[in-house]
Amino acid sequence: MPATIILGGQWGDEGKGKLTDALAGAAQMVVRANGGSNAGHTVKTDRGTFKLHLVPSGILNDSVLCVIGAGVVIEPGTLVTELRGLMDRGIDVSRLRISDRAHLVLPYHPALDRMLEARREGDEIGTTLRGNGPAYADKVSRHGMRVCDLVRPDILRRKLAIELDAKNQQLTTLYGDTPFDFDEVYRQLLEYGEVLAPYVTATEVLVQDQLAQGSQVLIECAQGAMLDIDYGTYPYVTSSSPTAAGACQGAGISPKQVDRVVAVYKAYSTRVGAGPMPSELQDETGELIRVRGNEYGTTTGRPRRTGWFDAVAARHTSRLNGVTDVAMTLVDVLDVFPEIKVCCGYQVDGAPMNHVPALVDDLERATPVWNAMPGWEVDTTGMRTFAELPATLKGYLFEIETILDARVRFVGIGPAREQLIDRDHEAA
Repeated sequence: MPATIILGGQWGDEGKGKLTDALAGAAQMVVRANGGSNAGHTVKTDRGTFKLHLVPSGILNDSVLCVIGAGVVIEPGTLVTELRGLMDRGIDVSRLRISDRAHLVLPYHPALDRMLEARREGDEIGTTLRGNGPAYADKVSRHGMRVCDLVRPDILRRKLAIELDAKNQQLTTLYGDTPFDFDEVYRQLLEYGEVLAPYVTATEVLVQDQLAQGSQVLIECAQGAMLDIDYGTYPYVTSSSPTAAGACQGAGISPKQVDRVVAVYKAYSTRVGAGPMPSELQDETGELIRVRGNEYGTTTGRPRRTGWFDAVAARHTSRLNGVTDVAMTLVDVLDVFPEIKVCCGYQVDGAPMNHVPALVDDLERATPVWNAMPGWEVDTTGMRTFAELPATLKGYLFEIETILDARVRFVGIGPAREQLIDRDHEAA
């Protein structure tokens, strides 16, 4: 059976974890494809609210095999802590598998992250400072260390000695920072390796075997497509590819093995950190959206920037990722507004622009062209079918469908599992 990819269509934090949790009930496997502990997926279940950073959201479904794919960078201490926290809450983590090809975030990576961000002096990216960027940089420059190294003490010692020496020289000479002690780092990594070794395997083989058996496989992306290293708002992007193409690479599958790409969009826009956001609202409306949507980062706790739905950016990600289905989340946040706006175009220096430009300077100067629509001013949180939704809300969703050229199948009207309407299982 072909795979389904779940990705974020904006700048992250769209509610991918909730959708993955909902769809995992009919799946046999969930694969996390990219990113690292900088991602945060919040899922509310009958067992409570879970905040996941590295473990796939499917772990909350008891019969699902969960995989951390080769495209993920893993900070081993964070993963060990997350696994222990899940076990303490009665979650069976024996169903987790970790790719032996996944790269490691090592103690010197966050230190380098902090130093690099500080040197930008006013042009900070807004990174979470978890070390993911330097870890991915080591990966592509062939200085990275992988999970397969972590579980082999002899190889770990040999490679760590080389890399730690080079990184200590960089930290002390270039940045004037304190060097790391080899014995201390090696000892800690050995402990993590012992804990994680039972979960480590060649996950690309496992994923392919599941697909060959006809299993339903979900590929879960972190971050959002507007943070893609190639097609996002560079340089204010993440260090991996949170796209459908990146999902295939990170999970170990072929594009021919995918039959659905589900993009998750908020009913409005948010962004964490620096970078252009043409539809941003720096007024009382933006603050009301932030408060109603509880727009604070799962990983960092930072308040997110908020704005109306950016249809230009959304169409950009929908087309590039071949989106077949749309999940529109946090629709209930807009319940109180008499008027809803959509950014349907940009103007740059007085000239119209209907695509996301490559040059970030142009996007920084872009002003939104608004399309105003009537709000619904009805509490939607208790509704359970698409038919119950107000006509004006349906009109808003149908407008989004036209913009994205993809059907809005899922409508989120609250954080709980039962507050996700699936049109394919309800009378329209």
